[in-house]
Amino acid sequence: MQQTGSGGQALGAALVHEGVDSVFALPGVQLDWAFDGLYEQREHVRVYHTRHEQTTAYMADGYARTTGRVGVCMVVPGPGVLNAGAGLATAYACSSPVLCVTGQIDSRAIGRELGLLHEVRNQDAVLASVTQRTLRALGISDIAGLVHEAFATLCRGRPRPVALEVPPDVLMATGNYTLSQPAQASATAAEPDLVRAAAERLRRAERPVIYSGGGTLASGAWAELQRLAEALEAPVVMSVDGRGALSDRHDLAHTGLTGEALLQTADLVLAVGTRFWIPARVWGVTCDVIRIDADAAEVRRHGQAAIGIVADARSALASLCEALGDIGKRKSRRAELRMMKDAAVRRLEEFQPQARFTAAIRAGLPDDAITVNDLTQVTFFGTIGLPIYAPRTFIGPGYQGTLGSAFATALGAQVGNPDRVVVAIAGDGGFMYTLAELATQRQHELPVISIVFNDSAFGNVKRTQQLQFGGRLIGSELINPDFVAVARAFGIDAERVEVECLSTRWTSRRVVPGAARLMAVRRDAPMWTRRRDRRRSRGLSRRLLERDANRRPCIGLEDTHDLAATPRGRAARRRHERQIELCTDRCGEAIDTSAGRAQVDDPRAAFARPGCRTGGHRDVD
Repeated sequence: MQQTGSGGQALGAALVHEGVDSVFALPGVQLDWAFDGLYEQREHVRVYHTRHEQTTAYMADGYARTTGRVGVCMVVPGPGVLNAGAGLATAYACSSPVLCVTGQIDSRAIGRELGLLHEVRNQDAVLASVTQRTLRALGISDIAGLVHEAFATLCRGRPRPVALEVPPDVLMATGNYTLSQPAQASATAAEPDLVRAAAERLRRAERPVIYSGGGTLASGAWAELQRLAEALEAPVVMSVDGRGALSDRHDLAHTGLTGEALLQTADLVLAVGTRFWIPARVWGVTCDVIRIDADAAEVRRHGQAAIGIVADARSALASLCEALGDIGKRKSRRAELRMMKDAAVRRLEEFQPQARFTAAIRAGLPDDAITVNDLTQVTFFGTIGLPIYAPRTFIGPGYQGTLGSAFATALGAQVGNPDRVVVAIAGDGGFMYTLAELATQRQHELPVISIVFNDSAFGNVKRTQQLQFGGRLIGSELINPDFVAVARAFGIDAERVEVECLSTRWTSRRVVPGAARLMAVRRDAPMWTRRRDRRRSRGLSRRLLERDANRRPCIGLEDTHDLAATPRGRAARRRHERQIELCTDRCGEAIDTSAGRAQVDDPRAAFARPGCRTGGHRDVD
């Protein structure tokens, strides 16, 4: 189908032709004609513009991983590409089908290092480090064909980002372009002989274990996985990126907490859609391993597999089920596996307060809610301690460990799943990376719920410095804004929750899709990780609060409520009350003791430093 128009119109038409309904983008001079082309397609595609290029890539990744469809981001060249790099690296690490459309300098100047606006030497090489393929359109007739080629690449084999560079002179030019048939997903079929050999090995195995990774979710193979596991009575150990392939309510569903013991006592392991790094290099699996992966390089990694099947996970698992046929009723391992899971739950209960927080969050969510996890203690615990009941509902940054990715990724997940609850869980350090995207959330009316655990520190770094380096703190303590005030300034509903009250506050209401909300969870004391540390934690918390009662005249009354039972606590509370009275006399501002924060009309209070003299009451979330 041949059409005539500008390069920007060709780009917009080609994206829509491939089924794109959402583009996450930030405009700039090299993309003016591309945005004009998207304007022409506004009835078919919506542009979600952000406040920073990193968010365009994170949103595309969140959209892609929770829907299975291609997520599209668009950024200017040079600094725009570099800003988007963290999101693209995360998508690459997590095998996410993301198309990054990027501008370029004028096509006649590429490689000449003339110092043009946004020029980066060898931009295609920069992109090649975080994508599986980089394409460049040098004429208007190239654009539609390269968009199609990009989608064809994303729809076959292992899904990883693809980049398409389009220079501004090409977007501006007019001419003819042709739209071909949209790309179709093409699953690589498994070799029949290898499938039969694998089926025979599985049939003979007495204690087979399946290790399932993110590739199972990427291919949509969860039904086939469950069917095979139940036929073999084989436990399924899910990697962090593979969680949700089997509901945690299923007796056969396991995480790494029980997985190590299961794999070490197995007589055969079937590894599906996984790098298999932890079992091979950390746990030390000694039995034979059958590998199924869309990427031939992964099948060969970590030593020679007993049988290596290069194929789409869904296709291969379906073929395995067919080859196994009716293998009869196998000896059930359910009682043994339930005992292991129960023991794991008891072990997880030792890790407090993370276990309590995680249980509270899960209790308030529907089964199909999507949780997007940043890097903070609660989410570290959640990789094995948060029950997951549905596929593609547990999203993290993979091995990239990109701090600050959760909120932006959650926004993209919400775009792709408008009728589902999406929750971003982050610490204060990570959440600040994309704080400006509260504006994006508000502008595009995305009802993501954000839970921000705030200890005014890069908490894990600080704890390492305290425990391993004798308290030599450097670069780990933070000054934060009042997250609640900032969210409300953007028109986002927000509330402040004391850490002790999270369980009751969160579980008092069943979360349903609706308006955006931010919960700032205040943590003044360290989060100790073992029950035996509680006494030490309580003592330290008491000392910290008593110290702060002397040092901080403008915190709310409830900060010292847990001290009232002790003489020292009552003395601290009296000192605190006197200081509040003094503060009220000096500032003329009343303390709202029910909410634990000052009622200050001055918007500068949102970023006030400690103490009244700097423009508002301090309230560390």
